[in-house]
Amino acid sequence: MSNWLFVLYAVILGIVSWYTGEIVTFVMLGAILIALNNINSTLKKMYLQNNERSNNEHK
Repeated sequence: MSNWLFVLYAVILGIVSWYTGEIVTFVMLGAILIALNNINSTLKKMYLQNNERSNNEHK
């Protein structure tokens, strides 16, 4: 996913939370989404590094 899509989701959630009065929920969802995005990117980096190592060992 690209960054502009995350920004779009954040804006939509912000507007909905403003009208419903759930600002704390919006902040907590934002923190959770950022944490999950960081975990996902770290796992992708580890996967790519493992693939490079295994490809180099077989050559």
